Amino acid sequence: MRILITNDDGIYSPGIAALAKIASRFGHVTVIAPDVEQSSMGHAVTHSRPLSLKKSPINFEDIEAFRVNGTPADCVALGTHLYATTDIVLSGINMGPNLGNSMWHSGTLAGAKQAVLLGIRGIALSTPVGKTEPDFDVLAPYVEKTLGILFENKELGLYNVNFPQQPKGIQWTRQSVRLYDGKIVPGVDPMGRKHYWFTVSPLEPAEQGTDRWAVENDYVSITPLRLDLTDEQQLRKVQQRQPEFS
Repeated sequence: MRILITNDDGIYSPGIAALAKIASRFGHVTVIAPDVEQSSMGHAVTHSRPLSLKKSPINFEDIEAFRVNGTPADCVALGTHLYATTDIVLSGINMGPNLGNSMWHSGTLAGAKQAVLLGIRGIALSTPVGKTEPDFDVLAPYVEKTLGILFENKELGLYNVNFPQQPKGIQWTRQSVRLYDGKIVPGVDPMGRKHYWFTVSPLEPAEQGTDRWAVENDYVSITPLRLDLTDEQQLRKVQQRQPEFS
């Protein structure tokens, strides 16, 4: 199995090093990641300038690794072009969760989505970050078990995985979709210039069976996703009311 690994935290992230080490137990791994942090970039792609591929300044031991001056989606597009026999793309392990609404702007998930758009299986992996970095030694057995579960399925698929800091099990989940109160928090920098932070506060608790509920209760969350965003229930309703336009 040929595995391509990317992320949105950049080539220097300890999360991508931990994932590459574990994934190498399943097959041949190549790492192609952004040269700087690209968090919350969503599915941005670079079309106004060329991309460059350079050897990673970080030693991944026996794993070939490169850095790209682009987004996670760029890295996957370039990586699968250079390594056309890629079987699966892993994106992560992200330093911070990608749960519920955050999927919409996640650069980590975009790396996995780009793979699926190209006809390759894609898996995004994330974990919360507190005052200290995640303990990847604690997470390693669950990362390996989760990859084993998902690698068994040879069909094309897109999965979003989130690991709590101290896992006690693994659950299949659905995406938590909650309304939130968006807030703009003003501030002033040391030079006296105004700046603004965008933050959110959920208006509803997480429902059982969702990705957010699972992680809050110390379960690894595996959420199958799809690229088709069509609201099929709403589509059927409007088609019944007005089957066609004259």
